[in-house]
Amino acid sequence: MDRLATPFGWRFMTPLIVGSALNPVNSSIIATALVPIAAHFGVPAGRTAVLVAVLYVASATAQPTLGKIAGRFGPRRVFLAGISLVFLGGLIGSLAQSLFLLTVARVVIGIGTSAGYPTAMLLIRRRATAFGIAAPGGVLGAISIAGQVTVALGLPLGGLLVGAAGWRIVFLINLPFAVMAFAMAARWIPADDPVKRARNWARDIDLAGVILFAATFTCLLAFLLSLHHPNWPVLAAALVLLAALVQRELRATSPLVDLRLLRSNSALTRTYVRQLCTQLVMYSLMYGVTQWVQDGKGLSAALAGLVMLPMTGMSAVVTAPVARRNVVRVPLIIAAVVALGVSVALRFMSVGTATAAILGVTVAFGLTVSLGAVGNQGALYAQSPADDVGTAAGLMRTFSYLGAILSSSLISLSYAHGVTDAGLHSIANALIGGSLVLVLITLLDRRLPTHIDRS
Repeated sequence: MDRLATPFGWRFMTPLIVGSALNPVNSSIIATALVPIAAHFGVPAGRTAVLVAVLYVASATAQPTLGKIAGRFGPRRVFLAGISLVFLGGLIGSLAQSLFLLTVARVVIGIGTSAGYPTAMLLIRRRATAFGIAAPGGVLGAISIAGQVTVALGLPLGGLLVGAAGWRIVFLINLPFAVMAFAMAARWIPADDPVKRARNWARDIDLAGVILFAATFTCLLAFLLSLHHPNWPVLAAALVLLAALVQRELRATSPLVDLRLLRSNSALTRTYVRQLCTQLVMYSLMYGVTQWVQDGKGLSAALAGLVMLPMTGMSAVVTAPVARRNVVRVPLIIAAVVALGVSVALRFMSVGTATAAILGVTVAFGLTVSLGAVGNQGALYAQSPADDVGTAAGLMRTFSYLGAILSSSLISLSYAHGVTDAGLHSIANALIGGSLVLVLITLLDRRLPTHIDRS
């Protein structure tokens, strides 16, 4: 126990909410800055895509890694270290005089922001255990909004900020929030227990597994982003590295990715697959429709970003009341069905479709974003071993980024010959398939809990 009377009061929760929001916002806020960055440094616009890719790789690797480190060395320590890296990355990016330094800044920001969500989940789980209670649904709902729903906020926010203050603002914006989160966490989050002396810290955090995981994910990303001209040697390298990773993790005494647990805990594995499918649909809708309304309907970048804003608003409105009920299964079923309906609606859109109808689709999809986030996070909380919830939460974010990467490949292939109605319909066809998988894996999962146990 600590001096704070309320287990999950605003002082405890505020730094966790701020920290959890930094990664999803940074993942999408860069989108509207890519063209101005290319113009500033005199490079082709396509080269700035590396700023998106490196954050995906850094975050996908760092999320489960930092969750594991937090379980070993303390979530508060890892949270503070991560926030410090966010400040450093923001500073490097705001002063950078080359695309290389901007890339370094995005890697540092990706690693630093990756500490927020897994440490928040671990801190909440440990605090609930210390007070002998279940984590209130409203608490998990707040983290769900911060850690997942806010990704849709990055596009309109980035458009407004870049338009008003230039591209460096997407890096500078991290500085005040990092300072604020660090100060609040240092003051209000209870100190971690003393760290036990580690005989072999590299083995405890599975350093070899981390390196293999990062290398595998990097090669997979490189292949998926080149599907219009497949790079088969890179795919072969990814498969070799994946085989080595599987062999390593099955032998490791403290694996980064506990394959034995995933094999025995099939319910948790299905939660990861649901998360991947949900994020595939969400990112494809966000970026695929945004590009389409810009090039097809002629909207400005700022207006195109604002088309996604109702989705964020709907998500924020729905998430809190649903989360307070601690329900899991029903929200996930609704999210899957709405995703299928939205995907079908995209199939029948054209440049002649009224903007109001497009806004209606994005509002409807806000239900999938919010209910999917609440349901999958609740399922994760209920299905994960208490001591490994940080690693499990980080791994779920890895599956989120895999969905984002698959969406990038899908959009690139669909718009290879121009942003057209036919390209949008190709995206819709793929999303209909992904949504059907989402519906089936939800409806047929008998081990999916109806709610989070309050006992």
